[in-house]
Amino acid sequence: MFLIRRLCLALTVLLMFACAAVAQADPPRDVDSQRWESTAVRAETALAGGQASDRALDSLRSEIAGYRQRFQSAQSDQNERISTLQAQLDTLGAAPAEGQSEAPDIAARRKELTDQLAQQRAPVVAAEEAYTRADGLIREIDNTIRSRAAEKALALGPSPLVPLYWGGAAQDLVRSATRLMSDTATALTTDGARTDFISRLPSFLMLMFLSLLLTLRGPRWVHAAVNVLRRRTRRGTGVWQFMLSLGQIILPLLGVYAFATAVRISGLVGDRAETVMVQLPIWIGVALFVRWLAEQTFSRNDDVATLPMERKLRTQARYYVTLIGLMLVLKTALTFLGRMDDYGLETEAVLNFPIIVLSALLLFRVGQILRVASLKGVSEGEEPQDETHFRLRIVRIFGKLILLLALAAPVLAAIGYANLADALVFQAIATLLLIGTGMVIQRFIADAFELITRKTVEESQSLIPVLLGFLLILSLMPLLSLIWGARVADLTELWTRFSAGFTVGETRVAPMDFVGVIMVFVVGYAVTRLVQGALRSSVLPKTRLDIGGRNAIVAGLGYTGIIGSALLAISSAGLDLTSLAFVAGGLSLGVGFGLQTIVQNFVSGIILLIERPISEGDWIQVGDEMGYVKDISVRATRIETFDRTDVIVPNADLITGNVTNFTRGNSLGRIIVQVGVAYGTDTRQVESVLLGIAREHPQVMMNPAPYIYFKGFGENAMEFEIRAILIDINLVLDIRTEMNHQIAERFKAAGIQIPFAQRDIWLRNPEMLHDQNAVDRHHTTQARPEPTPPRPTRDKGAARAALHGVGDMSDADGADGGDGGR
Repeated sequence: MFLIRRLCLALTVLLMFACAAVAQADPPRDVDSQRWESTAVRAETALAGGQASDRALDSLRSEIAGYRQRFQSAQSDQNERISTLQAQLDTLGAAPAEGQSEAPDIAARRKELTDQLAQQRAPVVAAEEAYTRADGLIREIDNTIRSRAAEKALALGPSPLVPLYWGGAAQDLVRSATRLMSDTATALTTDGARTDFISRLPSFLMLMFLSLLLTLRGPRWVHAAVNVLRRRTRRGTGVWQFMLSLGQIILPLLGVYAFATAVRISGLVGDRAETVMVQLPIWIGVALFVRWLAEQTFSRNDDVATLPMERKLRTQARYYVTLIGLMLVLKTALTFLGRMDDYGLETEAVLNFPIIVLSALLLFRVGQILRVASLKGVSEGEEPQDETHFRLRIVRIFGKLILLLALAAPVLAAIGYANLADALVFQAIATLLLIGTGMVIQRFIADAFELITRKTVEESQSLIPVLLGFLLILSLMPLLSLIWGARVADLTELWTRFSAGFTVGETRVAPMDFVGVIMVFVVGYAVTRLVQGALRSSVLPKTRLDIGGRNAIVAGLGYTGIIGSALLAISSAGLDLTSLAFVAGGLSLGVGFGLQTIVQNFVSGIILLIERPISEGDWIQVGDEMGYVKDISVRATRIETFDRTDVIVPNADLITGNVTNFTRGNSLGRIIVQVGVAYGTDTRQVESVLLGIAREHPQVMMNPAPYIYFKGFGENAMEFEIRAILIDINLVLDIRTEMNHQIAERFKAAGIQIPFAQRDIWLRNPEMLHDQNAVDRHHTTQARPEPTPPRPTRDKGAARAALHGVGDMSDADGADGGDGGR
């Protein structure tokens, strides 16, 4: 009954939370002072005597918790009125010092307000005192119950290894069976029992037939339906298989319930057997659920298995987990018989010991399987690379913990710590079942997501399954705490503490206040974004503002709206911002040192938005980086270079450094195109041709008019420049290219030559090269018997002259465009 009781508590805890939330939302009722005093005195007396049962203490605790909730609500009932009265007193100013007089009307008004304030504060002070008393009593009751539970768990009882207790345990077990049989025999011999059975025989036979049909054929029907669905469906296979697999629990359980009902209506069993028949569906339901969970977690099908480990390990795990379910049924049945027949401690220790040992052995084998769990082709020590591997890693850690518990429980039970051994084994089993259930539900969530979106979780990369899994884990935490000995009262107390919130300065902040803060901020943020969108798309384009001014207005409105939304959200929660002044003052020192650069960039970003020395779309150059401004944020500015790379420049560099803005305010800009012509060319003709090229280009402005600059006489050519103002400087490269094409074409048509540098080599004392060549030929003839063709004399002599310094080289620049030489 232990596991069933824990599961029932786990199912009701959520209802308890819901009731607590509804109770907090209801308006508080007036507190009966006399009843509260009576309840408090009874609780104090029970705690002092130490004889009250846990059930009585729980009842007292529940009653006191209701009073405490009313007292907490009463503390805030008069807050608005008290704040108003205090503000009125503050308006009158400080009371005069002793010996100083005050105007009679002001003094009378001050006394009236002071009396009203004291009258309003009286019930609040009384509620605070009563709340403190109730809270203290609840703490004492909880400590008392926890101490009793700890003493019971650590109590040393009779050892089951003492042979003296074995005979008594066997006698008690035989006596229970004898009572069951005698009670049934008595019912059979009762007058009219057979007559009643004959009259109910059709119903009895129908229920028995239905029981056999559902119990024996039901699982096969479900298995066949799952196989058909697997072959015929492509979408939502996991969802349909999960729903059909529940039939493996429901159909056999209905068959067991039909059998129990048939036995009960037959009238052939006694009261004890009828009581057992009432409990039988529960016991079989536990076994069926454990078997179903084993099939889902360690399925034969690789696509359905929650833990896709090796097939051999999954087969072993299914077998051992199913046997663990049978051990749970046996444990529950023995506990039920013990309570019915009032077994002694010795009998309970002897009868429970084999169950503990067998359960620990099965748990040990499951722990071994989980400890070595791995995917096919993945070693045990390999680091997880995805969610499945990470899940297996957690399973391995849990398997090691199970091994420790399974080894410790039989030893403790043999010594005599039966309660502690029971807790270790069966709470570990319950935890194992809870985690398995959570993993199966998480797999169902993933399958349902795939059915709805037509994409797997891995393909969609969505956060929705992750958030649902996180909520699932949070919902399992209370159930896990209940399994390991926590009471429902402990969870409700934790929820109460959480709902009460915490105090900041003189203001108490509750979790619901945070929800309100988030909602107000989200609404403010959404309104800000809507207004920004309307300004950007509808209002500002109809004004004469340039794109930079529009972006500055939109960005400034966004920052103002976000800051305003945050302040409004904090104020809506009732937080007094002045109470945070000390905290802000302490943080300012850290901001000054640790966040100096960030604050500097933030202020620079505000300056950029206000002064607008640069705007989005401007062509700027910062240091060696040149490109277009794409985005101006609070901390930095993003520049897209001509190589299509993004450069993030801190805003402080744009304010304090040298920045060249080629398109500030407008897109006008100057272009300079250089060209050189050969000496002897008519310079007036060159000027006329270049001026015509500049004037004819559509991007060149006529006011100011383009100008041809005769730069001077260079080493190789006479140098000219086209200087013109362009309508759009962003097209400077295209315009420069087009002008160069026009220059080449028109110069060719006009016979104007563009020179290039020429070099001539002059040799001094060339007669020495002949003597040196003769010496070289003499040495070559002696070294090589066969003659080789002579190399060119001029090249070889030039090389010798360069190496030995026989002659020196001089050059002359040639700028003649006709033959390229002079």
